[in-house]
Amino acid sequence: MAEEAVRERAVVEDTVVEINRCTAVTKGGKSLSFSALVVAGDGRGQVGCGFGKAREVPSAVTKASKDARKSMANILLKGDTIPHEVWGRYSASRIYMRPAAPGTGIKAGAAARAVLELAGVRNILTKCYGSRNPINVVKATLEGLKGLRSIEEVNSLREAQKR
Repeated sequence: MAEEAVRERAVVEDTVVEINRCTAVTKGGKSLSFSALVVAGDGRGQVGCGFGKAREVPSAVTKASKDARKSMANILLKGDTIPHEVWGRYSASRIYMRPAAPGTGIKAGAAARAVLELAGVRNILTKCYGSRNPINVVKATLEGLKGLRSIEEVNSLREAQKR
């Protein structure tokens, strides 16, 4: 059992989506700090994002990576694409995701592509609307993927509403 947990952790990959530098001017001079946005996933339906801040870039990336691994969620996939069209929304960013035929590839911007690749999606069409801020786009993509439902789930929810 412990060996399986070690293997599962080893499979999780992470990608740095963005690194921001922030300068605070103080009486003693300029004080630099960095923030990092990291996406982690296993390529088989689990993905999460994390945000970390620190005085050095490696520390910020490490914090963000730990945060991403903690926030991983299961995503419903249908083969190598998503089961149906879905909208994701976070803050002023909206993203439309549509399943695509095999061989299409991932048609998405850099921020959304990182999430989709690490989730295990291989064929998908996306379009971003509103804010193109990478942090908001990553979170909107995750919200959209979390909103995916299978046919059985939708049918059981409809049956529950009829009663």
